[in-house]
Amino acid sequence: MSHRRIPKRKAVLAGAGAVGIAAAAILLPQANASQSGSDTQSGAGSAPRTMSAASAAELVSQLGKKLGEAAYGGAYYDAEKQQLVVNVVGDDNNVALEVNKAGAVARSVENSTGELKSAASTLAAKATIPGTAWAVDPKTNQILVTADRTVSGERWDRLETAVKSLGDGVARIQKSTGEFKPFLEGGDAIFGGGSRCSLGFNVTTQDGSPGFLTAGHCGVAAEQWSEAANGQPIGTVQEATFPGDGDFALVKYDDPATQAASAVDLGNGQTLPITQAAEAAVGQQVFRMGSTTGLKDGAVTGLNATVNYPEGTVSGLIQTDVCAEPGDSGGAMFTKDGSAIGLTSGGSGDCTQGGETFFQPVTTALAAVGAQIGDGGGGGGQDDGQDDGQGDGQGGGAEENGGGAADDGAGQNG
Repeated sequence: MSHRRIPKRKAVLAGAGAVGIAAAAILLPQANASQSGSDTQSGAGSAPRTMSAASAAELVSQLGKKLGEAAYGGAYYDAEKQQLVVNVVGDDNNVALEVNKAGAVARSVENSTGELKSAASTLAAKATIPGTAWAVDPKTNQILVTADRTVSGERWDRLETAVKSLGDGVARIQKSTGEFKPFLEGGDAIFGGGSRCSLGFNVTTQDGSPGFLTAGHCGVAAEQWSEAANGQPIGTVQEATFPGDGDFALVKYDDPATQAASAVDLGNGQTLPITQAAEAAVGQQVFRMGSTTGLKDGAVTGLNATVNYPEGTVSGLIQTDVCAEPGDSGGAMFTKDGSAIGLTSGGSGDCTQGGETFFQPVTTALAAVGAQIGDGGGGGGQDDGQDDGQGDGQGGGAEENGGGAADDGAGQNG
């Protein structure tokens, strides 16, 4: 990925293949297209307005706070219709009118955001089992609980009991054929302490010096990172979180004169400028660049996800159906308009059979470390108080070298 310092070394895109080229074809024609506005404005009583996923995420942050947890049941982006669908609890017509007036579609549901958050807390207390994950799925107005292939016997029984205790229609379980773990090993990467990881997005740190974000499980694997195995270090870890409230790390370039470009390398000499950081929205199309599998695309399927890795529990993640494999850790997830969305954490499956993949929200990472994307054009961590895991900050965006992996065996079983 394009997140590297100057002078630039040759970009390597491993395993992009025809799929990566196709994804790049989707991206490039609209690389400079803005998603900050909407196409059609509407007022009360008129048809829902069409809008971009970025505009939908911004509107969710406003409506979620305005409606309150008792009446609000989450929201998702209908990519086909380019509309925001807002879940409304109860039969208060004024609430539905408020949603329609804002240009969204009101949809009646049973579970409120408050009830779903309470259910997630119950799962955390009763079902923190390695190999499980859960996230709010606003399309079904439930919590989707996923168990990987390692969850069986007594652990499966415990999980089923916890889900049933929530009551009918609150949560459901699905089985994954893969195994939840951070995506490690291989690829065009940075090196440290015998481990390999990829950069996520270049940033400006709190003191104005250049640095980059990567996965937290990379940051705890080694303190210093270089561009080649056993090479001269180029950066030192300043902060790292994993496991716990996220999976992110801030690495500061050792040379304060380093020019950290804000772009993603799409392969084949093509790059996409990254101009800002943005929140994810369920239903939103996203792209991921990884050093093992190259450029892939898919959709956001859940927010505020909790994943129970073998190393411990990580919360506050974005769940997607974008495939990834070992070697993609730390790589950047972004949109075609140049918004930085996430850092590859881990998941199950591969790019042959698919699976679930989890990402650290970039806005949350920026807020936690006090950094800004690129040269500081976008702020890190402007709290917008979004509900249902929509995020808690707006930042700016990106880096130049992506993909990623740690070779230290963290999170690997077998």
